[in-house]
Amino acid sequence: MAADHRVSSFPPQVGPDCRLLLLGSVPSVRSLELRQSYGHPHNLFWRFMGEMFDAGPDLPYAERIGRLHTLGIGIWDVLRDCERPGSLDASIVRASEVPNDIAGLLRVQPRLRTIALNGGKAQEAFRRLVRPTLPAELARALTVLALPSTSPANASMPVALKRERWRVLLDHVDPAGRTAAE
Repeated sequence: MAADHRVSSFPPQVGPDCRLLLLGSVPSVRSLELRQSYGHPHNLFWRFMGEMFDAGPDLPYAERIGRLHTLGIGIWDVLRDCERPGSLDASIVRASEVPNDIAGLLRVQPRLRTIALNGGKAQEAFRRLVRPTLPAELARALTVLALPSTSPANASMPVALKRERWRVLLDHVDPAGRTAAE
């Protein structure tokens, strides 16, 4: 595959007290152009973050990220690198997938105990490439949430149902910035 189809994720966008990590598969072409996670205007991610955490698309990107960090929420991707022509997860060349060091992040973020996976590809890649790398004690302490993709390519599920499924995040973070388990 041509080198121009190589896609790399952004560095982890986590604050010093991350407790909930939202993982996508890898940034879309539009996100890479903007240098912003979930940059496609029809992606529902920031709309949902606005509804739940007052970190919506009407705010500047840095402010959205800051508001999530205040709540102990971070953003990253399961894949560090892959080959993918276009933006569709279905176009990712499986043999090219290289995961991010999620286990390393968990080691340096001791309060990080919940991971939410945005879509089927993130779920599949996490199960296949990341879960086996986690030390047993980290894996046992981790809650993993499988959420429907917020991508505009995931049009088979109504927005209202996606929203309802994503609201499970409210059970893991409260408005004061503490996890529900605290």
